[in-house]
Amino acid sequence: MVDEKAIQVAQEKFGALVRRQLERVEKLKAEEGPIDYSKLDKLIIGVCGGDGIGPYICASAQKVMEFLLADKIAAGKVEIRQIDGLTIERRAEVMKAIPDDTLEELKKCHVILKGPTTTPAKGDPWPNIESANVAMRKELDLFANVRPVSVPELGIDWTFFRENTEGSYALGSDGFFVSDDLAMDFCVATHQGTERIIRAGFEHAKKTGKNYVSIIVKANIIKTTDGLFVDLADRIAKDYPEVKHDVWFVDITTAKLIDPARRSDFKVFVLPNLYGDIITDEAAQIQGGVGTAGSANIGNRYAMFEAIHGSAPRMVTEGRAQYADPCSMIKAVALMMNHIGESEKGRKLEMALDICTQFEKKLVMTGRSTGATGDEFAQYVLDTIQRPDLEQAWQGYVDAAIAKAKN
Repeated sequence: MVDEKAIQVAQEKFGALVRRQLERVEKLKAEEGPIDYSKLDKLIIGVCGGDGIGPYICASAQKVMEFLLADKIAAGKVEIRQIDGLTIERRAEVMKAIPDDTLEELKKCHVILKGPTTTPAKGDPWPNIESANVAMRKELDLFANVRPVSVPELGIDWTFFRENTEGSYALGSDGFFVSDDLAMDFCVATHQGTERIIRAGFEHAKKTGKNYVSIIVKANIIKTTDGLFVDLADRIAKDYPEVKHDVWFVDITTAKLIDPARRSDFKVFVLPNLYGDIITDEAAQIQGGVGTAGSANIGNRYAMFEAIHGSAPRMVTEGRAQYADPCSMIKAVALMMNHIGESEKGRKLEMALDICTQFEKKLVMTGRSTGATGDEFAQYVLDTIQRPDLEQAWQGYVDAAIAKAKN
C-alpha cells in the first residue's frame, strides 16, 4: 500500500528545493557583467592550500605564480593572501563545506589559487558535508569550469566548458529517502545558467579561431534538462555563424576521444556538470593523467584555479606528500595568467610545461622517492621558462613529435 504520509513529506521537501532554485533564478536574472581586471588598482589573489597533498602542490605552484607576477607584486599591483580553513578537519568541525570565516576571506579576493580538498564519501569517517569545490562554485557563482587538454603530436587541442553550478551536482547533498525503499536525487537546469555556459563556449571558439563547438548531452534519454541544452545551443549558434556546432551523446563521446580518426577534429566542448566531470578526466588521461591537467572556474565576479584531481590523503599518511606531482596546479597558474590579462606569461608557462612533461622529461614525478619532489619539479619549470630559446625549443619539439607520429 502506498504511504501517503511519505508522499506528503517528500512533496514538502521537494517544494523547498524548487523554491530555492526559483530564488536563484531571480538572482541570475539580476547578475552583473564580468569584472574588468585592467581597471583594478590592486588585484588580490587568495592562495588556499586545501588538505591532503593540496598544501604541498599548491606551495610549488605558488612559487611559479609569484615568479611570473614578481614585477606586479613589487609595484603593489598584485597582493597575495594566504587563506586557511579548507582542511577536512576544520570543515567537519563546523559541519560546513566552507567555514563562514574562510568564505568571508575568499570573497575579499578577486582570484583564488586552490589546492585539492577532501570530499566525504559513503563509508569514510567524515560527516556528510557538501564538497568544498561544489560549495565554492555555488557561493562565488563560478559557472564555467574551463579545462584545456593538449597533445600536439596527436593533433589534440581541446578546451572543455563544463557547467559548474547546476546539473546533477546542484542538489548533490539535498536528495532524500522518500521511504526505506525509495531514494531520490535531482538534476537542475535553468535557462540563464545553461545559456551563459553555452555562450562562453561559443565566445571562446570565436575568439581563438577554434571554430567548432560540440555540445555533449544524453538528450535522447534525459529529455528535459539535456533537451534545454540542445535547444539553447541551436538558438545561440545563430549569433555565431562563423562557428560550426553539433551535438554528441556523452556515451559515444567517450569512445570518440580515443578514436585516432576522429579525436583531432574536436576543438571546444560544452557539457552539463556531471558529463563534464567524467569526460575531462578521460581527456586528461590521454594527455598524461589527471595530474597533468589544471582547471579554471570562472564567474563574473570571481575566478578560482585548481587541479582537477583529489587530495590523495594516502600519500600524506604514507609520508610521500612531498613527491606529489604539482603539474596540475602549475597548469592552473597558466590558466590564471591567461584570465587576468597576462596571456604572454601564460603562454610561456604552457610551453615550459610541455617541454618538461612531454618532451625533455629531465625530471620525472613518480609519487615516491624514486622521482623528483614537487618543489624540484617546480624549479625545473622555472628554469625552463627562463630559457632564452624557449619558443624555438618548444616549436622544434612539437614539429619533431608530429613528424614522428605521422611516420
